[in-house]
Amino acid sequence: MQNRVIQLFNTRLPIVQAGMIWCSGWRLASAVSNAGGLGLLGAGSMYPDVLREHVRKCKAATTKPFGVNIPLLYPDIDKHISVILEEGVKIVFTSAGNPQTWTSTLKKEGVTVVHVVSNVKFARKSEESGVDAIVAEGFEAGGHNGREETTTICLIPLVKQAVKIPVIAAGGISTGRAMLAAMALGAEGVQIGSRFVASEESSAHLNFKNSILNAKDGDTRIALKQLTPVRLLKNEFSEAVQAAELRGASTEELSLMLGRGRAKKGMFEGDLAEGELEIGQVSAMLHDIKPAAEIIREISEEYERTRLEIGRMS
Repeated sequence: MQNRVIQLFNTRLPIVQAGMIWCSGWRLASAVSNAGGLGLLGAGSMYPDVLREHVRKCKAATTKPFGVNIPLLYPDIDKHISVILEEGVKIVFTSAGNPQTWTSTLKKEGVTVVHVVSNVKFARKSEESGVDAIVAEGFEAGGHNGREETTTICLIPLVKQAVKIPVIAAGGISTGRAMLAAMALGAEGVQIGSRFVASEESSAHLNFKNSILNAKDGDTRIALKQLTPVRLLKNEFSEAVQAAELRGASTEELSLMLGRGRAKKGMFEGDLAEGELEIGQVSAMLHDIKPAAEIIREISEEYERTRLEIGRMS
């Protein structure tokens, strides 16, 4: 397989592992890269010195390309950028913020920049900012989400029509069939998050991984729309947030409920009652914890098998 995403990242497959907070450390990123995809370190849950440690350990664990995902809404982002440039990271995915802020700085240092969007407006803005590719993330995705509630199957062709740079599809993708569907809609690659949370190398707590395996359709919901929309697995915390939102809680009250370290408590420390459990709708399709390499092999083989099956049908 050859396309612009593979050429851009110099990978064997157009599969990107999302840089998920508290789940995407050096073990997962290096395992995905070694298996032919592009692994990403999730810098959103790392202090700058911790990010530096993970970058160095990832370099030691793989000779393949890997990158860093940085949510631009986090404070002290300039320190993360400094670490990335000092450590010679060559691929950066930015999200949750204005792509114009850091793209030119990174590009001047020879860094490939990709920005995550949830609508056409920001896809165009990202292209104008000089990014090399776009991740178009649909409403099915876990974690922070778009306010427009546009699903992946609608978003991908809309963004594809709006920009000339490569589009990477995200949201609701965990199988080869879903990957093929995304490519048929105009994507040249896929970004996968939830499936890799339930991998052996993921740094998510085993309690969280097991709760994902037990999830059924309808077990996630979008919360905190007044702050930053986020898709969560239903638990006592998400129920309390929903109740507060229904009675008209202010943004200040919701911020206090969220507090500091709520995501760490849930996803990294395994508090399934009071923690924030960020995961996508596709969690209902996940039934086992496997090595990242096996996950990639299954997705790529199913992609090829399904592509041939559809070819014989036409």
